[in-house]
Amino acid sequence: MSEHHIFLSEDPSVGLQTRLKETITRAIWDGRFSPGDRLPATRALARHLGISRITVSLAYDSLVASGYVVPHARSGFFVADDAPNRRDTVGSATAVPDDQLDWSARLGPPPAALGSQAKTADWRRFQYPFIFGEPDLRHFPVDDWRDCARQALGKRYFERVADDAADRDDPMLLEQIIKRSISGRGVAAHVEEVLVTTGAQNALWLAARVLLAPDRAGAIVMEEPGYPELRNLLKALGAPVLPVPVDREGLIVDRIPPGTRVVFVTPSHQAPTGATMSMARREALLARAEAEDFIVVEDDYDYEMSYQSPGLPALKSLDQRGRVIYIGSFSKSVFPGLRLGYMTAPEPFVQHARALRTMMVRHPPGLTQRTAAYFLSAGHYNAHARRMRARMGRRHSVLRTALEAEGLHPAIRAAFGGASLWLKGPEGLDADQLAVDLRDRNMLIEPGSAFYAAQDPPKNYIRIGFSTIPTARIPEGITILAAAIRAQLAGM
Repeated sequence: MSEHHIFLSEDPSVGLQTRLKETITRAIWDGRFSPGDRLPATRALARHLGISRITVSLAYDSLVASGYVVPHARSGFFVADDAPNRRDTVGSATAVPDDQLDWSARLGPPPAALGSQAKTADWRRFQYPFIFGEPDLRHFPVDDWRDCARQALGKRYFERVADDAADRDDPMLLEQIIKRSISGRGVAAHVEEVLVTTGAQNALWLAARVLLAPDRAGAIVMEEPGYPELRNLLKALGAPVLPVPVDREGLIVDRIPPGTRVVFVTPSHQAPTGATMSMARREALLARAEAEDFIVVEDDYDYEMSYQSPGLPALKSLDQRGRVIYIGSFSKSVFPGLRLGYMTAPEPFVQHARALRTMMVRHPPGLTQRTAAYFLSAGHYNAHARRMRARMGRRHSVLRTALEAEGLHPAIRAAFGGASLWLKGPEGLDADQLAVDLRDRNMLIEPGSAFYAAQDPPKNYIRIGFSTIPTARIPEGITILAAAIRAQLAGM
């Protein structure tokens, strides 16, 4: 610790030595100084506090005598491993004094937290992690990423990543997004029409916040089943959310109610079913948007995973009137901890979203942006995406074969790709309880009920993710899953 972490009280009735001892004792007791922390050197602390070095030495000796500090020869003084502290002595369940501020009366209803679709923090310890959204890091080009990070930290361009960019994005990353990312979806844009975000979730929030002004009437439509965090986000903003069902061709456009203001869709691989919106549905959606004057927000979160057949063009590429807000992300294709995404929209919309982003985070970290830009420009991203598509294609084939061998079938049979399958289990199956039971079998699955807005959602759906589980483990894992399903149904 630094001497700058220690201050003396201003009570002149107490001696300097006692005040210093009490200050350090209180810091150890409160947990601000931890066992093993080295106290500042006596000379440095005396100079910082403007007191004599002997006063500091005497205070340290007193702390040693009381058991809070231990001396190490030629190394200094350290907080003792068994020094008394509040947590160990009183416990974490300390009663709150009656005079504490009542925050519950000031905060209002809490925002919706991640539900059962959230991954457990220790998911890597499970032998059969059938979860979505986590990459197989064994195949990630770490050396290439590290080289790009070193390049971003080079002296020649260090100012670019070190400066406060205010509301601006890295121009190199914007160029690469336009040239190597959205162009592959048939989308043309200039730099004023692209905004870098801290992941797709941030982009969705910005889009919703811009579009959902309280003085604008109309319902907000999202898919059913759909992305739970989008639903939570919209509810937190006070939006009247109307779920519209999906089928094997994606959102059922004819079910969109009149008077709709905004439609949120995932046309490439519908979340969570994996259905790809047909070209006819895409054209119908854009036609209705034009006829009824609503906006479409296209979340293209994993378009790179179209490996069974070429991906259909993005809605944004078919948009002739600027009605589609396009959202992309590097979280699924690079790694989720990157928290880097982007939005492509007409320039006036991007200006509003940029102003909102600036109030929240100013801009995504410069180092992250420039490293990603080098990763894209060197061709590492495209090469990595090609390898991922080939790997996901093999796993998808193995998974479907294993499911069919057990008499299980995906609910959507015409999916173009993706890193998950939407499984419809037998009637009467409780996938929520199944997920709990399978944890004891070293397996993680995602119950489908979390993706429905309905108060009484169907319980027999499961999203089977396969982005991180080794291919060789898939057949055995599905055998265990099928046995658990049969056992639950037999016990009913």
